[in-house]
Amino acid sequence: MIRKWLLPLLAGLAAAAIAWQGTLVATPYVLMSAAMKRIGNADGNGRANVFAFGPMATADRQPIVRPSPDLVYSSCVFDLSQGVVLVDVEPVPERYWSISIFDARTDVAAVRSDRDTGGKTARLALLRKGQKAPAGYEAVELGYDRGIALIRILLSDPSEFEQIDAIRRKSKCRTVSAKLLEK
Repeated sequence: MIRKWLLPLLAGLAAAAIAWQGTLVATPYVLMSAAMKRIGNADGNGRANVFAFGPMATADRQPIVRPSPDLVYSSCVFDLSQGVVLVDVEPVPERYWSISIFDARTDVAAVRSDRDTGGKTARLALLRKGQKAPAGYEAVELGYDRGIALIRILLSDPSEFEQIDAIRRKSKCRTVSAKLLEK
């Protein structure tokens, strides 16, 4: 009797293990794909390698899950298949700010903040293995072509939004072709 059920039981356990592993591997990609689609359209541009500068988060407008009401967010959905992506984050004086680079699997590839740059512009080159960063840029090697660069800036008061917005809009996310990097 036990032998009759042993093979189906083992097959069921193997199928469950494969499904469990598949879920663990696929879930981050599915979630990040949805986030890239939603965040990439936050200001309606829907383009890769360009920052989107959305308005302040409110209860009615939450482009990311559980946004902080005292942070201003800017995002760039990037695609390295078009070339190296350069990210320049304008510093905001006397204020906490950070740039986080998330890959297609939701892993954090890099984080830089006001404490790391000493008041200077954060200059990151998002690239694949074997590519080189241009002079003056810190290389951030990624294992995937797509991901999100997310800037967060702390506001002391919502009335500061216009002043901070003008500064953050100086930040850039752009593709540089391989030919330009060779020069």
